[in-house]
Amino acid sequence: MTGRLEGKVVIITGGARGQGLAEVELFRNEGAHVIAGDVLEHDGLHLDVTSPESWASAVAGALSEHGRIDVLLNNAGVRAVAPVHEMPLADFQRVLDINLIGPLLGIQAVVPHMPRGSSIINVSSLNGLAANANTSAYTTSKFALRGLTKSAALDLGPLGIRVNAILPGVIRTPMVSYIVDDFEERLASGLPLGRIGEPMDIASAALFLASDDSAWVSGLDLTIDGGQMASTPKL
Repeated sequence: MTGRLEGKVVIITGGARGQGLAEVELFRNEGAHVIAGDVLEHDGLHLDVTSPESWASAVAGALSEHGRIDVLLNNAGVRAVAPVHEMPLADFQRVLDINLIGPLLGIQAVVPHMPRGSSIINVSSLNGLAANANTSAYTTSKFALRGLTKSAALDLGPLGIRVNAILPGVIRTPMVSYIVDDFEERLASGLPLGRIGEPMDIASAALFLASDDSAWVSGLDLTIDGGQMASTPKL
């Protein structure tokens, strides 16, 4: 029995840990040739998503070995925490560069080498739907990434390339460990499904969007949040 991504060539950014690592492992188990990019030290490719040159090198390597790219999963992301009136401009710009410009550069780099039926997946966030205090940079980037996703879905649809976004809720990753470690019970109790999300919850959703099972799905905001957005705030 073959995997759901058998033979597909996949680039995953932010693949060294957390959600990205779970995606890398799952996609490989499903038969994909995965190029795992990150700026952290790991067993994959060094990829700075803010650098057009770094993207060009990554794509050239994928093409040299495999001849095409079937899936791009823009997972890399960072946060900066501060009230909006105290947010350093450099921090705000860095978040936008990685969370928004990075996916744009990735799309521009891979699309010329994607056959019909290919898939691009952008990892946004529930903060792409609603803000939390002190997250102006992150929230802005994730709202904008949803807009980029929908625009790309329109532009690339005629090329047979579908583009979708995943919007994770609270997931047990290093990025939010400072929240989950201290408040897990309280966070979980506020969710209809009663638990914090795990990286594999997001990886499984990404697998659907990367596979041919989603052949007629494009421009989607796929919310993976344990039911969080299904309810109004408790008074």
